[in-house]
Amino acid sequence: MSIIKEFKIKGEYMTLSQFLKEESIISSGGQAKWYLQDNPVMLNGESENRRGKKLHPGDLLEVAGEKYEFR
Repeated sequence: MSIIKEFKIKGEYMTLSQFLKEESIISSGGQAKWYLQDNPVMLNGESENRRGKKLHPGDLLEVAGEKYEFR
């Protein structure tokens, strides 16, 4: 059984690179492109590698062995 962390979006959406920075998975937005090339990220059950992908409330994201649900 895995734990799903809830993540509150401030506003209508946030980008995948903003999320990676906020969760300290990367230290700068410029690292997002390289991180996503080398590390699998699943968004709503599908592979995602676009750093500008908009994340909305209700989305499910799996990254770095963690699962997140956006609110």
